[in-house]
Amino acid sequence: MEERIEKAVALFKEGYNCSQSVVAAFADMYGFTQEQALKMAASFGGGIGRMRQTCGAACGLFMLAGLETGCTDGKDKDGKEANYRVVQELAEEFKKRNGSLICAELLGLAKTAPTPATPEARTAEYYKKRPCVKMVEEAARIFAEYLQEKR
Repeated sequence: MEERIEKAVALFKEGYNCSQSVVAAFADMYGFTQEQALKMAASFGGGIGRMRQTCGAACGLFMLAGLETGCTDGKDKDGKEANYRVVQELAEEFKKRNGSLICAELLGLAKTAPTPATPEARTAEYYKKRPCVKMVEEAARIFAEYLQEKR
């Protein structure tokens, strides 16, 4: 599983957003191509569409939880409950390790004005001031640990 965590970090460093990086590192396990995974998770980066809400790495973690435990029958109340329980446990672990699920809080930003949609250039300075690589690594690690415990 360590190679999947490393893959998530490498994808982020290649320029993919936090959510894409986490989902694409595991997507083949669920029959998705890398392209499908990248498209599926594209809107969740930057705290969902760069709105600085729920961390995109955490969103990727939750998408993976859905692939692992999500139900496919709309009337399956027990299945929904089981999936929500897993998501809540994963969210709690993410918060425990990182202090928050909220992108703006993780970045140390005051959420007072709308954030422009234009992402920042990925420079050495960008990586120094942002904990995003760590969030991607933690989300991937939490999912890998969940899978190892489950199996």
